[in-house]
Amino acid sequence: MAKYTDSDCRLCRRESVKLFLKGDRCYSPKCAIVHRKTGLTVPGQHGSARKKQSEYAVQLREKQKAKRTYGILEKQFRSYYDTAARLRGNTGENMLVLIERRLDNVVYRMGIGASRSQARQIVNHALITVNGTTVNIPSFLVKAGDVVAVKENKRDRTLFKELKGEKAVNMPKWLEFNNAALTGKVLAIPERTDIDTSIAEHMIVELYSR
Repeated sequence: MAKYTDSDCRLCRRESVKLFLKGDRCYSPKCAIVHRKTGLTVPGQHGSARKKQSEYAVQLREKQKAKRTYGILEKQFRSYYDTAARLRGNTGENMLVLIERRLDNVVYRMGIGASRSQARQIVNHALITVNGTTVNIPSFLVKAGDVVAVKENKRDRTLFKELKGEKAVNMPKWLEFNNAALTGKVLAIPERTDIDTSIAEHMIVELYSR
């Protein structure tokens, strides 16, 4: 399976916006976006050159930003679009809701993982259960009422011990998480207003509709 192995900070610089790919580092002065040397300079030999972007280029950048925010590659991202197009309602909003329902994203939103990449690794290593059953597929889609928890025999790991003493912050209203019990619940299917990522999904729809 294809996997991105280059610097995560390089992706933020390419999109000229924080994608929050490195956990706590993104909130520190070490963040590539706020760094005094790199700043918002696009990586590469011609990164500092100013170019007028075409309509296609703007749409492409929006799609790339969405893919990189959630850590999804092209084939799977297009699959979410195709599924969303078959559903009732706004295609762009349906697509973002589907992606938000991914288990790795839910683990990240609950604060179990500091970043989506760490959350994906936690799921891959079979440390998470859904309704009491171990799930190691990051793309697994949760439903309203699902109980997501850290596996009982893995809760003594350092990562989870530290989590028990923390207080959940910025928890989306469609999720709840008990830090002491390391158990959370999906209260409802998220709506577009619940998703705080700054993505213009209509541009992605326009791009794929060409």
